[in-house]
Amino acid sequence: MLLSMVNNPSHPQSATSNSAQHSALDSLLPPVLMVHGWGGSHKQTWQKPGIQTLIEEFGRTVIGVDLLGHGEAAKPHDPLAYEDISLPIRDLAKNSPVDAVGFSLGAIALLHAATINPKMFRKLVLIGIGDKIFEPHDPQETNRIISGIDKTAEQDDTLAHQFGNYARQTGNDVDALRAVLQRPRGETFTKQNASAIVAEVLVIVGDRDFVLPADQLVAAFKTSRFKLLKNCDHFASTENFTMIDELLEFLKN
Repeated sequence: MLLSMVNNPSHPQSATSNSAQHSALDSLLPPVLMVHGWGGSHKQTWQKPGIQTLIEEFGRTVIGVDLLGHGEAAKPHDPLAYEDISLPIRDLAKNSPVDAVGFSLGAIALLHAATINPKMFRKLVLIGIGDKIFEPHDPQETNRIISGIDKTAEQDDTLAHQFGNYARQTGNDVDALRAVLQRPRGETFTKQNASAIVAEVLVIVGDRDFVLPADQLVAAFKTSRFKLLKNCDHFASTENFTMIDELLEFLKN
């Protein structure tokens, strides 16, 4: 388990996190908002594997976000309830610049928030997101995922079945997750929206992730860099050790 890394002095992040020399700097850094993906929760995605603990070992304050329909948040079954996907993020961030980490739907929600307020974030880590963010919503892709939830997908449609299994994890409300997918979509995120964001951005994607490519997204931000995870698919991204190392290095100051 990743949590074992927390008390392992041989792990570079763990060794550094206990150093007193960071205390003064850490006290000046903003909190870190962490946002899970579709079908996940803050507890399952960031707490249970120990990632939140590793960030807190640096002296950073973590604010967990459960998006509507997920985790401890309300779970309405009306798609209209999910139209403002980034509202929970904006409510927690208030008007002070914060750092933020988002996976998949969480990354999409962070970009939605940053479109409303381009100065909301100091640093952004976007995991499992690529150039498709610039394309209009495709209802057929939504229907494909829903077929996985409803167990009506073609037998050889591995991706649909993966999403279906993800939706049916213990504690999930399948009808709420279906409503999230069926939510009204606003304007498509543009390269102009990306270039207006003042945050320093780190984009992380697995080399087997269906969201690739991500070159245009990375290039659209004012200040950004990209990390490709080897032998990693979409669903494994948040527990990938290279991802965790990159995340901790990016957020340590």
